[in-house]
Amino acid sequence: MTKDVLVIGGGLAGLVSALGLARAGLAVTLVEKKAYPFHRVCGEYVSNEVLPYLRKLGAEISTLGPARINHFRLTSPTGSALQAKLDLGGFGVSRYTLDNYLYELAQRQGVQFMLQQTVQEVAFADDRFTARLSGGQRLQARVAVGAFGKRANLDRQLQRSFFRSRSPYIGVKYHVRHDAPRNEIALHNFKDGYAGTSAVEDDRYCLCYLTTRENLKKHGSVAAMEKAVLYRNPHLRQVFEQAEFLYSQPEVINEISFATKTCVEDHMLMCGDAAGMITPLCGNGMAMAIHSAKILTNHVQHYFSNGQNRAELEAGYTHAWKKQFENRLRLGRTVQGLFGSPVLSEMAVGALKHLPWAVQLIMRQTHGRPF
Repeated sequence: MTKDVLVIGGGLAGLVSALGLARAGLAVTLVEKKAYPFHRVCGEYVSNEVLPYLRKLGAEISTLGPARINHFRLTSPTGSALQAKLDLGGFGVSRYTLDNYLYELAQRQGVQFMLQQTVQEVAFADDRFTARLSGGQRLQARVAVGAFGKRANLDRQLQRSFFRSRSPYIGVKYHVRHDAPRNEIALHNFKDGYAGTSAVEDDRYCLCYLTTRENLKKHGSVAAMEKAVLYRNPHLRQVFEQAEFLYSQPEVINEISFATKTCVEDHMLMCGDAAGMITPLCGNGMAMAIHSAKILTNHVQHYFSNGQNRAELEAGYTHAWKKQFENRLRLGRTVQGLFGSPVLSEMAVGALKHLPWAVQLIMRQTHGRPF
């Protein structure tokens, strides 16, 4: 049986796409390599711009007990700090809780889930996609959505250009309990990286940082690297020395790439991080994933209801995606270039402390408007 839509990957972009498409009356199957609930390496802060659309999908985030965030703090490697109010504000909720909530919501909406399986290969022929799964099954669908995150084996199969170049970045995440304002998201710089801290549900905080593979290799272990490098920022040292760490081991992900990607590959529509990832320093990747899912849902729904051809679907989706995100991603890469280097980040924080309008401008440009 040929489904209307096959969604590959069950992160935010995949779950929100599947939920929206199912609510539009389409037959949707989603393949995810893990079983819910599970943790992901993620900053776990979301701009409030997403709330109107999530409500339209029947998702009431307030029921998850999120932290309400309206304040921003940025520190340099030596501890110099600037602070600013977040115009729109946001909320903090763990991916463990949010993804599982959306999964259950999508199940009730009729999405068919195939969990603990991976898509080994996708072929397009006769205006249909055929996917071969690790369990041996074959699925067919009229539309395929690539929502498999930052880097996957399917990227290799599709011969995506960014996959050929190794990324120097790794991401590390903990959940902790510590004494900090629950309304604040803080970004702390250190040599060759930066860390974000923000509150989530259940009186916990997310501590997530980006650094380089070379930084880790030089010091031999995550713990040794943290003591040698991250502790030099006094704000981070305080967190590491005083917080209660709730994981026995951190969540770690390799090969995080901020390279330019395309949002259509071999007729597959890419969504979320698979289409492009904003630098964590700009702190709004979760909102981008949700917004990209809305854009995709609108175009796929239009394709089925209005008798579009595939070329029109792909061109329309590409145009809408670039219009919404291309400049934001470019600015994110530019801003990231100011940080990670101790000298540049000290200069940037020092300059921005005296230019509050510039801080607000950067935040507005890397965030969106309510949708």
